[in-house]
Amino acid sequence: MPEGILEDLFDDFLRFFFDNADEIFDMNRPFEFLDKELEQIFPTNQDDFYPKYVDKLVKVFTKEGTEEWILVHVEVQGSRDKDFGKRMFTYYYRILDKYDKEITAIAIFTDTNKKFKPRLYERKFLRTNLLFEFNTYKILEQDPQKLAESDNPFALVILTAFTAIKKGKVSQNELFDLKIDLAKLMLSRNIHKDKIRGMMNFLKLYVRFGNDENLSKFDEVIDEITNKPKKTMGIVEFVIDREKRVARKEASQEKDTLFVKNLLKKLTLSDEQIVDIAGVSLEFVQKMRKKLKK
Repeated sequence: MPEGILEDLFDDFLRFFFDNADEIFDMNRPFEFLDKELEQIFPTNQDDFYPKYVDKLVKVFTKEGTEEWILVHVEVQGSRDKDFGKRMFTYYYRILDKYDKEITAIAIFTDTNKKFKPRLYERKFLRTNLLFEFNTYKILEQDPQKLAESDNPFALVILTAFTAIKKGKVSQNELFDLKIDLAKLMLSRNIHKDKIRGMMNFLKLYVRFGNDENLSKFDEVIDEITNKPKKTMGIVEFVIDREKRVARKEASQEKDTLFVKNLLKKLTLSDEQIVDIAGVSLEFVQKMRKKLKK
């Protein structure tokens, strides 16, 4: 499971795993993803044969006091690992030692082994006992119908992962239909467009087709569903993205001027389309267009 989707939908992630999330967490405070800190605590193993993980360490503010916060540690495990419980405990005590904050740990299992679901780590020696338990969630055990009916956007992420697990048991045509149905389900919900964008990318890249033909066909159908123009969309998006990056380096007024000027010069767009893309007033765009015509 790509880590980007966790960042895009982290508030929904919290609501998915904790029924009273809005009572516990201050959703108006920004989440802080401590990727660099986590890598320092637990360096990435460069061995290609070592099990791969998606690790997220996130600072989340609670509603109990203005400065109180906890760390939510998330493990996404996609293969069997006999030392998984120990790994979770090692993360826990290293994070605790560094931050001395409350920690909740969640392990999401994306593997296909029904018997693999570690939930604790235990050690005993000469009357010294240790028992570490953590939250677990096995995607393979979930009911796809309930996931589809859920109002939480993260449920559709889990449903996408469930589809990926079942990928080898369906034909390419069946997989194509499943992905299109998932896309329609995502687009039918009242979900913020930024989240939809991340979810659609996740659907496209996480559940892969066995051939490029199906991928191209999938893109065409999605364009039709979202009413995107078929021609030059890739070029338009590329130019917009490039000009945005250039424009960010300028001061606010200069940034808007440069960005709108480049859109007017390089793309055939209406004034209203440029207003929507650049986030400026219609009057501003019209003035810029007149200046360029002189």
